[in-house]
Amino acid sequence: MNAIGTKPTGIDIRRAHERFHTEAGWLDSWHSFSFSNHYDPANTHHGLLLVSNDDTVKAGTGFRTHPHQDMEIVTWVLDGELEHKDSEGNQGILYPGLAQRMSAGTGIWHSEMNPRAEKDVHFVQMWVVPDTQRIIPGYEQLDINGHLAKGGLVPVASGKGHDGAISIRQKEAVLWGGRLLPGETVTVPDNAHVHLYVAKGSVHLEEAGSLNAGDAARLTAAGARKLTADGTTGAEVLIWESDGTVQF
Repeated sequence: MNAIGTKPTGIDIRRAHERFHTEAGWLDSWHSFSFSNHYDPANTHHGLLLVSNDDTVKAGTGFRTHPHQDMEIVTWVLDGELEHKDSEGNQGILYPGLAQRMSAGTGIWHSEMNPRAEKDVHFVQMWVVPDTQRIIPGYEQLDINGHLAKGGLVPVASGKGHDGAISIRQKEAVLWGGRLLPGETVTVPDNAHVHLYVAKGSVHLEEAGSLNAGDAARLTAAGARKLTADGTTGAEVLIWESDGTVQF
């Protein structure tokens, strides 16, 4: 897979119910793109974003130890706690507002378990292709709750050196997050490829209409757009922007 710089135009709205769905008893997972046994050749990625899974894992269960390689994996908890352990000796409890990045590189094994006995964990996990393959595996986590509390969009994960964000090994991609107050308006980045995911609440996207939790907008060279949170519920959003895309 190699990054390329094509820039077609448009806005593609994908509704929550249109996502692929995996239900495994302990896991309720909704996939924005082709994943695992779900495959659609017309829905494999947007820009450099290959995976965006909205997962709910039941109390005391989780993803047992499994491998990854050559991928930048960013995890964002919406509710509850998620315990990470990996073969490089990294360990941490993830919670809302704690950004986490794992660079799989030459190969890493990790587990993601819900350590709580009484509460499910809800999180979004996102994968982007790295700009350099076969790197040494790495890990980073950072609490950005203070930045989020100031309002607006905050850099969560960046390959462009944004202050206050976890770093990723992809110089053409940035993940922005926002906990938008009721009625708050922000500007969606203007880039070749932008993926807007509504994790909680509802929003109105300029010239595209209303989006509810689980809905996504895929913008391709669509320009900067105003995004306004619902006046009652507010919203939590995750927005990837990337200069290029991937080819398989």
